[in-house]
Amino acid sequence: MTICGTIIEVNGALEQYRKRGEQVGFVPTMGALHEGHISLIKASLKDNKVTVCSIFVNPTQFNDKNDLARYPRMPEKDARLLEDNGCDVLFLPAVEEMYPNGPLKESFDFGHLDKILEGAHRPGHFNGVAQVVKRFFEIVTPDKAFFGSKDYQQVMIVKALIRQLRLPIELVACPILREPDGLAMSSRNALLTKEERKLAGLIPGMMQQAAQLATELGIAAAKAYVAEQVSQHELMKLDYYEICDADTLEILNDLPKGKKAVALIALFTGRIRLIDNLAVNS
Repeated sequence: MTICGTIIEVNGALEQYRKRGEQVGFVPTMGALHEGHISLIKASLKDNKVTVCSIFVNPTQFNDKNDLARYPRMPEKDARLLEDNGCDVLFLPAVEEMYPNGPLKESFDFGHLDKILEGAHRPGHFNGVAQVVKRFFEIVTPDKAFFGSKDYQQVMIVKALIRQLRLPIELVACPILREPDGLAMSSRNALLTKEERKLAGLIPGMMQQAAQLATELGIAAAKAYVAEQVSQHELMKLDYYEICDADTLEILNDLPKGKKAVALIALFTGRIRLIDNLAVNS
């Protein structure tokens, strides 16, 4: 595996593949890698001649400086894990490499997509995501980019970005990987205490029960159930629970027949904010 710290080094590592017109797969991450990330690497390896993984904790997508400061960083361990799983190129840029002239002033219009759910609760977050993803796409110029479906809204934002910029990139949304108790794999899980981790394991069951209630009794009953369940635990605090149109992310009050819906949740377990999503049958 080739490890690159600069754009020049990445371009050098990819030059031979680009000259031969061979497919490049790209997996952008913020590090603290787990099996969910490795599933993206494996998906890219199947589809592409060369797979590039980036590790970059992007400051422009954090609206909470404390969250940025405590985000887990373990580049040496991550590099070993990537090499063991066949990744070809690791790009580990510094903030100054990505933003040599300071924070980008560029802003994007995603309509309602970046104003609801994560966008409403983390102002500026998706603009920061779009900035860094655009920057990586310019540097790596991949044919395919692989993202995890746990960040459902983020996947939709990146799809919209690709459409807006008319980029010849295929976004591949990969399934959520889960722990044995059902908790969605996340780098943030490592920051949970034992008690918090036990509580976090209740989230998938809560989501499944709420989805059933939404189908049988309606969305209002599902939302009331989730709020009541979270309120039973002092260490838990609900940010939002919504059921949305799976294709447009329009927030729904009723489940429409014949349309796909998805339930999305964000909540704090202790100081750690976790997200998850689950398909809901209409």
